[in-house]
Amino acid sequence: MKKFTGILLVVCLHALFSQTALAQDRNTALVPLPSVDDFTRGDDGWALGLGLSIEYESAYEGSDEFGAEVDPAGALQWRKGNNIFFWAGEALGWRGLGSDTWLFEAAVGFEEGREESDSDDGRLDGLGDGDEGAELVLQARRAFDADWRYWLDGRIITGENGSLGLLGIGRRFGHQIDGTGHEIAIAVVFHDSDYANKDFGIDAEQSAASGLSETDLSGGFRSVGFNYNYRHSFNENWQIFGEAVYERYSSDIEDSPIARNNYEAEVGVGFIYVF
Repeated sequence: MKKFTGILLVVCLHALFSQTALAQDRNTALVPLPSVDDFTRGDDGWALGLGLSIEYESAYEGSDEFGAEVDPAGALQWRKGNNIFFWAGEALGWRGLGSDTWLFEAAVGFEEGREESDSDDGRLDGLGDGDEGAELVLQARRAFDADWRYWLDGRIITGENGSLGLLGIGRRFGHQIDGTGHEIAIAVVFHDSDYANKDFGIDAEQSAASGLSETDLSGGFRSVGFNYNYRHSFNENWQIFGEAVYERYSSDIEDSPIARNNYEAEVGVGFIYVF
């Protein structure tokens, strides 16, 4: 995760461009949440947003090494009423409203897996590269009211390398209906044994090659997480966005020799041009 200087930059830019963002308030997003990008401006048909983000984050799950990288951002979307189909990098999916207070999402994505080279300090030497694989993501959000001021989140991620579940609660700030503003959320995360050992397990072969103790984790409670999202449109086409994520691991994960930290963290900031 990135340091909070990234968030301070976002706040400063928000003050600088707040006057030119007023026109965007007339555009209705599918839901007014900064974490759910919607480039359609409330219109049916195709929409495209492209940009770049700079992220400062843990090198891998449980790492005490951090690094910065530049990644593409944005998505190709097609909207029909209260449904949006999207392609965003390695994810292809759909999201739609079941009512004014229910948002559903289903997507298929690709999980690249951990590589030995992810650790510059050689902390992963002998563990080999993690398996790549496809993942299915199912999500439901339930707002307390139609203004989406407070909401509940349930999410399941399942694939060849195991399954993970998330239960969260969030709050958005501001009165915009175009998907801009601030949003925070906290969540508890659970995983099965396959998913736990994907990131933190060490089998006999890996133990012999790395010198680390053999570790076999069971499923159950994984972590508590915090997420902050920010999005601001400072004219008809340009958006700035930011995100900060903190995940505190359970004691079982802390005991794994792979976990050099008891948390994972990430901070990012970027720009998107909406065509």
